[in-house]
Amino acid sequence: MSQLFEPLSIRGVTLKNRIAMSPMCQYSATEEAMPTDWHLVHYGARAVGGAGLVLLEATAVEDRGRISINDLGLYDDRHVEALSRIVRFCRSQGAKVAVQLAHAGRKAWSGTKAKGPARPVGPSALPFNDDWVTPDALSEGEIDAVVQAWRAAAQRARAAGFDFVEIHGAHGYLIHQFLSPLSNQRQDQYGGSFENRVRFLRRVVEAVRSIWTEQYPLFLRVSASDYKEGGLTPDDLARVAAEAKGWGVDLIDVSSGGNVPLAPPAGPGYQVPFCEHIRRTAGVLTGAVGLITQPETAEEILRNGRADLILLGRELLRNPYWPLQAARELGDQVDWPVQYLRARR
Repeated sequence: MSQLFEPLSIRGVTLKNRIAMSPMCQYSATEEAMPTDWHLVHYGARAVGGAGLVLLEATAVEDRGRISINDLGLYDDRHVEALSRIVRFCRSQGAKVAVQLAHAGRKAWSGTKAKGPARPVGPSALPFNDDWVTPDALSEGEIDAVVQAWRAAAQRARAAGFDFVEIHGAHGYLIHQFLSPLSNQRQDQYGGSFENRVRFLRRVVEAVRSIWTEQYPLFLRVSASDYKEGGLTPDDLARVAAEAKGWGVDLIDVSSGGNVPLAPPAGPGYQVPFCEHIRRTAGVLTGAVGLITQPETAEEILRNGRADLILLGRELLRNPYWPLQAARELGDQVDWPVQYLRARR
């Protein structure tokens, strides 16, 4: 059997293979942040298609933390049952299901492109770009409240039946904003030194881990580079990863960029070297993402110890059944949905 189709056990959860659906916003929720039939069909199709893990898109822990007015949320008890419908179906198809808990911070409501229920917030009163709204700097008391919002969202995720959660600390959203000196110019215990800039993340991880106890995995997505002088580097994020492992994070989902308006130099597998560096330096499980399209490429990444999990984004948008086709190309025998067996040969 290829390594791509070997199970992966993390704490009390076992994925049937090493293929995960990367969290990708669908911008299809209601204005009350409720999922729609689109989400059921979208995520359900990837579970039917054989992914070992279906990881739901950025789901806001506060209303003012949504990236857009049509993003999902887990800040209201009404969201629980609506999301549990998706969880139940995906699990019935053999997939494990997780949700990415997020807060957009200064990038909420896409800057000036949409109006939200409240002004964006961030570690400092620094806009993402010149034509974006300047956020309000969070007070220490407000930071306490945001941490509790993450804890409450984790509690709702448990109630909805998710197998585990991922904390979104990448792509220029609130946690990333605290981590990076480019967006964090605070003079208190949350700014300045590395230890201070990781304090908010540590508090969020500890709050979520207090709900997701020892038997449940916890993932963290990070951006391994800001691609700008004075910003975060892969070495910085390897240090963050090592710290996070001690706080109870089990796997680092390694992406990059998003905190400044610069496009990364994207190409096939362009983020895999970051993932490999963090894995080897921090001694933690990692997930590789970023224009991985071929089964042979995914297998090479795993076989050479560059990552432990393959997260597919755009490729699974193009082809929900990529895992089934990849198994055939790699010579693996995997279960197909009984309804589709006539297409197996």
